[in-house]
Amino acid sequence: MVPHIALEEIGAPYERQLVNLAQGEHKSGAYLKINPHGKVPALAVDGTVLTENVAILTYLAKQFPEAHLLPRGIIEEARCTSMMTWFASALHPTFAHIIRPERFASDPAAHASLKDTAREVFWANCKEVNRLLDDKTWTMGTQYTVCDPYALFFHDLGSRIKLPMHELPAYTAFSKRMLERPAVSKAREFEEGVSQGKNSWHGQYHAQPRPHEPSIVAPSTDARRHDRQSST
Repeated sequence: MVPHIALEEIGAPYERQLVNLAQGEHKSGAYLKINPHGKVPALAVDGTVLTENVAILTYLAKQFPEAHLLPRGIIEEARCTSMMTWFASALHPTFAHIIRPERFASDPAAHASLKDTAREVFWANCKEVNRLLDDKTWTMGTQYTVCDPYALFFHDLGSRIKLPMHELPAYTAFSKRMLERPAVSKAREFEEGVSQGKNSWHGQYHAQPRPHEPSIVAPSTDARRHDRQSST
């Protein structure tokens, strides 16, 4: 969902391709030629493939500076990168421990404890995001950046596993502001369409035509289960 929102924000034409994670398509020979790590997202641009959200979001923001998705100034840009990296290295893998404990412990008897511990850590992370957002409109302050779709993603995940996200007022208010953005609404519409078995992601979609046309490889998404994630 995160790179999809960024693509909608910049308005560049792109093509979505679905990869069904539940059926193991990300481990197929065809997909491993795209990303040898067997992970999503992957963004193909002019024959070159970029992987990992931080790299993809940074590329999109720099390639389309008119969208103003990165702060000006080397220090502020580095702070934005730091925020994205924290999301990618702390919140994202912690959530994976909650929904896929078998990836991290071969003994089924350890899964319940692993999930419970990860849930506590993820909730602590969400509370930290709430503190970071206190008295701010966006994660970086007054400017909307590529950090914001990533932050929204984790608010969604917390809601899906029934954490009391309403107890985080700044984070919840931020989520509501995000949902008012047309780009976010469009990306969420795509996600919901796939989860309901529609073909809304098939073929090419053009937002506001511009010179570059990234190709977005995106897996089937089920809003009710996180074993299907968005992939660019």
